[in-house]
Amino acid sequence: MMSRPLYYVRRATVEPEHRGERQGAAWRAADTMPIACFHPRSTSHRPPTEAALLYDASHLHALFLVKDRYVRSVHTAYDSDTYKDSCVELFLQPTAQPGYFALEVNCGGAFSLRYIEDPTRTADRFAKWTCVDPALARGLRVTHSMPDVVDPEQAGPLDWWVEVSWPLAIMQPYCGEVRPVAGHAWHGNAFKCGDETSHPHWASWAPIGEALNFHQPSWFGELRFELSSQD
Repeated sequence: MMSRPLYYVRRATVEPEHRGERQGAAWRAADTMPIACFHPRSTSHRPPTEAALLYDASHLHALFLVKDRYVRSVHTAYDSDTYKDSCVELFLQPTAQPGYFALEVNCGGAFSLRYIEDPTRTADRFAKWTCVDPALARGLRVTHSMPDVVDPEQAGPLDWWVEVSWPLAIMQPYCGEVRPVAGHAWHGNAFKCGDETSHPHWASWAPIGEALNFHQPSWFGELRFELSSQD
């Protein structure tokens, strides 16, 4: 296996405005996380995609920017199969425990959020997992540039974005108290997919190896929180 890629999560100096503005006051300070490792089973459509992460005392923030085509989004319910649509994903493993959070958000802003402790595939998705309580999941702030539903598929080209502010308190019932500590690291990965679009594709920030399987914590990259003058 390759060495883990490293991403520095910068401390937010202002609260993200949820306008998808990469060069705005909040996001221009963030490093770019290219989602550019396409699995060989992807079609010729390989949309340029990038993410950026920021943190503060109470939230982990994420911004995804996609230059896409063949955009489709039909799932609107919480914990539906959003990965089948034009979708971006963020997986976070905030502790030394084996469990990790899998957030999947389609371009229309519908999302699923699961805590997975054993990602072995079964008829019930995974060997050990739970859907994050919807009452907690509603605490995520998710904004998006596309309509809630995109159907029929739009051949494009078109650009779209998704922005997320994820309260750390949502994680605590599942893995205990977590908080970003400057100089320390979590593990995770970011993805772009579109399983049931006309041009399916699967891309990641950290490589995932030969298997077409995003749920491989051993392949997660390192998310290191920056040291700053506030520390």
